[in-house]
Amino acid sequence: MPARTALLTRRRLLHVGAGGYLGLNLGGLLEARAAAPPPAAPKPIRACVLVFLYGGPSHLDTFDLKPDAPAEVRGEFRSVATSVPGLRVCEHLPRVARVMDRVALVRSVTHSARLHDSASIHALTGRPLDGPDRELFAPQPQVYPSYGSAVAYLTRGRGVDVPFASLPFPFHNVVPTPCQGGGFLGRAYDPLWVDVDAATREYRAGALRPAADVSPARLGERRRLLDTLGKPAAVYETAYRLLEAEAVRGAADVFREPLRVRERYGFGAAPAAVGEGGGGGNGAELGVARQMRGQNFLLARRLVEAGVPFVTVYDFKQQGQNWDAHFKGANQHRTHLLPQFDQGLSALIEDLDTRGLLDSTLVVAMGEFGRTPRVNRDGGRDHWPDCYTALFAGGGVTGGAVYGASDRLGAYPARDPVTPGDLAATIFWRFGLDPAAEVFDQAGRPHRLAAGEPLRRLFGS
Repeated sequence: MPARTALLTRRRLLHVGAGGYLGLNLGGLLEARAAAPPPAAPKPIRACVLVFLYGGPSHLDTFDLKPDAPAEVRGEFRSVATSVPGLRVCEHLPRVARVMDRVALVRSVTHSARLHDSASIHALTGRPLDGPDRELFAPQPQVYPSYGSAVAYLTRGRGVDVPFASLPFPFHNVVPTPCQGGGFLGRAYDPLWVDVDAATREYRAGALRPAADVSPARLGERRRLLDTLGKPAAVYETAYRLLEAEAVRGAADVFREPLRVRERYGFGAAPAAVGEGGGGGNGAELGVARQMRGQNFLLARRLVEAGVPFVTVYDFKQQGQNWDAHFKGANQHRTHLLPQFDQGLSALIEDLDTRGLLDSTLVVAMGEFGRTPRVNRDGGRDHWPDCYTALFAGGGVTGGAVYGASDRLGAYPARDPVTPGDLAATIFWRFGLDPAAEVFDQAGRPHRLAAGEPLRRLFGS
């Protein structure tokens, strides 16, 4: 199929002619497109929620099932119909299936990093790790900025109290992976971290809480002193701005939401479930992480409402029951991963839509890679960056669209390969930023904002 006809969606087909699916031939479609004026560029978004599914979800068990492939490839799950005719997803994503008319899938993401740290760096900065593919066993400085940091840098001066927030924990394999902050832009563009108290299940925006003995007057005196000394570097300005950000501080209190709303997003597994599957941190922290997975999506929505332009949700603390499912992968996905993801993501999409925020908010969900086409001898799938799926919702995306395609085994792109650089360029472009623009490191050296091109066809451009 020609590349220009690869993106066929329900909305586009209905717009072309009243004949519907059966009455529309390919020639008529191309003639209609040729005659139609080029679509206007979509209005820039005001916010983005990036959900990072650390460990690498299996595209073959979520959004790119292969029902006609051999058993060792197709796995145990069946596909189900969605709200978009002809588009099917995993049977364990029933709620997301109902909102697929507001979702687009990119089924041809590809890169070469096969290990978590190097793949995460590529996925979250749009740039590969310098040097060989590897895991990091000692702290390493971050080079390129994360997407939220780059957006914060390029939109500085717009009077936004908190341009970039992340939650609920920095993620790591052995040491924190250096792709979560400002990189060469500097610490001033690091995110505000909102973490979770293990005892109370309350989110904490620690930087937003001045010490009890520091009055506003005293805080102002300190700021004026720094001004006198010629000190207020960007990091100081950021700190003061955060201390004054009452709206964002209030957004962290998800208990202000009605119980029915919190329940719609889901509370996840009870703390008693901690320890199943083993591995990856202390039990209390893992229990909190699993119980709060749905609430992370709710907090992301509250931060967007409070005016935060970029929110990153790291879903990674379910070690032993996370997306890195090398062992009994079907059980991990069926029992511990897909139900909570399905509930939380669908609630976020529906809630943003109901509140009139979905068109102006881009939601992106992805991991650092996918999983091997063939199930391994332990019933899981191993790392596979050669082809996997990323999900887009809202932000002007063409609902029900599928961009690119994998081959019959889900192993490699069969059409329209997409790199992490292209995903980065798409996010920046949707903010109205030029992916080819230069950003400057602290030594004044220029760098291209994104090493890729936007997926304009995904947004009708």
